[in-house]
Parts: sequence; C-alpha cells; structure tokens
Amino acid sequence: MTLYILVFAAALVLVVGATPLARRLAPRLGMMDQPSARKVHHQPVPRIGGVAIYLAVLAASVALAQWSSITYAQIGSIVVGATGISFLGLVDDRWGLRPVIKIIGQVLAALLLYATGIYVGTFPFPALNLVVTIFWVGYITNGLNLLDNMDGLAGGVAAIGAAYFALMCASNGQYLVGALSIAVLGACLGFLFYNLNPASIFMGDSGALFLGFVLAAIGIKLRFPDNVKFVTWMVPVLVLGMPIFDTTLVIISRLRRGLNPLTHAGKDHVSHRLVAAGLTQREAVLTLYVVSFILGLLALFVTQASMVEGYTVGGLTGIAGLYGLWRLERPPFRPTN
Repeated sequence: MTLYILVFAAALVLVVGATPLARRLAPRLGMMDQPSARKVHHQPVPRIGGVAIYLAVLAASVALAQWSSITYAQIGSIVVGATGISFLGLVDDRWGLRPVIKIIGQVLAALLLYATGIYVGTFPFPALNLVVTIFWVGYITNGLNLLDNMDGLAGGVAAIGAAYFALMCASNGQYLVGALSIAVLGACLGFLFYNLNPASIFMGDSGALFLGFVLAAIGIKLRFPDNVKFVTWMVPVLVLGMPIFDTTLVIISRLRRGLNPLTHAGKDHVSHRLVAAGLTQREAVLTLYVVSFILGLLALFVTQASMVEGYTVGGLTGIAGLYGLWRLERPPFRPTN
C-alpha cells in the first residue's frame, strides 16, 4: 500500500506540474491542434500533453525496476516499447506519419514484449499466442488513440481501466504490475485536471498511443492463480471494452460507407453519435465513463467466476455489444461524414 501511495502521488504531481510547461511550449514547437469540421473544438489547442504523461509513468517505471517481481528485461521491454510508440505519436502530432509506419512500430513493440516473456498465453500453440499478442497490443494501442476524440474521454477511460487493473493486481499479489497501473492512474487523473471539458490541452497521439500500449501490456501481465485461463482471458477484454467497442464500431461503419478505416477521420465515434442524439459533450463523456465502470465491475466478477458464470457474463456482454453496434449505426446516431 505504501508503494501504491508513493507511485500514485509521484505520477499525479509530476503530471500536474509538467502539463502547464508543455502547454506553454506547444505554440513554439508547432504542436497546436487546429479546429476543423471533423473536430469538436473551435479554437487551437496544444496537443503535447502526452509528453507529461509519458515522463510521469516513465519515472515510476524506473523506480519499479529497483524491485525484482518484474524482471529488468520485462520492465525494460515495456519502457522501451512504450517510448518508441510515444515517439512515433509525437512525430505524428508534429509532422504527420503514414498509418503503416505507426503500425510497424506497434508490431515491433509487441515483438519486444513477446521476446521478454510478456505475451498472451491462453493457447497451446506459441505461434498463435504470438499472433494474438500482436493483435491485442495493436488493437488496444490504436483503440485508445481513436477514443481520444473528446475532452477527457481517453484519459478518463484509461484511468478507470488502470484503477481496475491495480485492484486486481493487488488482490492477486502482483504488486509491482499493480504499481505500474497506479502510475498510469495517477498520470491520467493529473492530466484530466487540464483535459476535462473545456480542455486547455490535448494528450495527442504521443499520450494516447503510449497509454494504450502500457494498458495492453498490463492486461497481458495479469495473472489469476485462483481461476483458469479459459475464463480469465475475458478480464482485460472487459476492462478495456470501451476502446475495443469504439474501434470496432468505427471500423465497421467506415467499411460499410466505403471509407478507409486507417486514413479517414470523422465524427463517427461513440461519443460523437451520443452528441448527435442530443447529449452534451460532458454528458456523452460521463456516459462512457459509466459504461467503462460497469464493464470493470463485470471483469471483477469474472476473475472469480466459474466457467458457466464467466461465459454467461461474457456472452451477455457480447450480445449487448452487438446490439450497440447495430443501434449506433441507425438514426439518430448515424454519422453524417
């Protein structure tokens, strides 16, 4: 508990202190997010806040490396992979990058995790575990980045996910993985102080991609010794269900409209559709916070559930998700671009 408190406080204070500095530097570095028809803000906003988040979590990770529950190789792979992902996001924020470059970077980062023993181990075939690990890392990394489309949304959902991961790790004795989750939680809460509507700074790709990668790695590292993997694989999927759902919705919707999901940007995310249906931006974000919180509660239940109970919860959640995909593609939620 002392470790958790120290890591949380350090990450929170670092982000609260570093974000205003990043906000002042953004205009000089050309790191301003300009308004457009595809965006919800109407004034230029700095988009370099991800650097503050990265530095805070990095400092906590260096401190965690002093303990041995996570090997130096594993904590190093998370730090190096996350650093590379964040750097690509920073370059994209400033100059723009082709999507394929970012995807290649994510694949390399996932391979680094796999090489140090951080991989999905649900299946008896190593090749299949490798493919699923790469897919999971890429989907969650990009999913959180896509979710960063409205003030406070990505940071809040990441904070909720990190809080649940920390709680699960603590209950299973994975204290250092839990401490990394707490570092993410502290960094996100500190950043939300500046990012809630109306936001004075955005995290940008450097922050959203970074958070997605770290949460994906934490989800892989989760262990539940009192239950079987055939059930507990659903836990991180439920905890990170909001970015998974939003990404799936966007991909299906854009393909249905004949658009390239990788290159097209528009107001077709869950949050945009809720606003189109009559909610304010704050109400839409709060609604998705509540959904993320409920999904986390379901994940907590699954950690101790029997096979029948776990798959009943997973099945019903999947049916609800499929209905949500269908309903959000219909009026009044249907995107206009």
